[in-house]
Amino acid sequence: MNLVVFAATGGIGRQLLEQAVTAGHHVTAVIRSPEKLSPVRDGTRVVRADLSTPDPSGLAAAVSGADAVLSALGPASNADAGIAAPGTRAIADAMRAAGVERLIVVSAAPVATVPSPGRLSAPKHDPGDGFFMRHLGAWMAKLFLHKVMADLACMEDVLRASCLQWTAFRPPRLTDGKRTGRYRTAIGRNLRRGVIVSRADVAHAMLSAIDRPETIGQTVGIAY
Repeated sequence: MNLVVFAATGGIGRQLLEQAVTAGHHVTAVIRSPEKLSPVRDGTRVVRADLSTPDPSGLAAAVSGADAVLSALGPASNADAGIAAPGTRAIADAMRAAGVERLIVVSAAPVATVPSPGRLSAPKHDPGDGFFMRHLGAWMAKLFLHKVMADLACMEDVLRASCLQWTAFRPPRLTDGKRTGRYRTAIGRNLRRGVIVSRADVAHAMLSAIDRPETIGQTVGIAY
């Protein structure tokens, strides 16, 4: 398949790129700083793009002909917040202009209960959350990463309004562990007792979801 990976120099983005190339896909990496992508795998096309000041025609050309677009775009801290929603909007606009429909992104488990302009009545609890997430985990995430969660919640608004075939994975705490393939997923809810998952396994799940039509238009919980 022809795949496009946005934010390919981040933790999940590097895994998406590596695993996609290893699987034999033709990959375009769209990144702000190509010099950070070293070494470039054989056959990988690299496109420079800054989603904070997007070039619509350049982004449309970057995604043209893709079977799917995968985005690891997201803030790492409150200081970085504010990139996920507008960046994803720029990606979605480019995809519509190029006639590309499949989009898979990374969100976060606590976003399930975060209100946003497009979803003012967010539930108090996610149906998959266990005792820890209901009473402490989600509260701590929203307390210390409130700007990050708000940005990701607005990003999900962008997806719901996009008319694209989107999927948003909602992992809990991310680790740098190896790909195991032994993660759990749940459509439309978080996972009970799911507190960690590796970036490598999130990337694996995102790639696997390309051909899973049941994930289209859905959030997907993922954890061990």
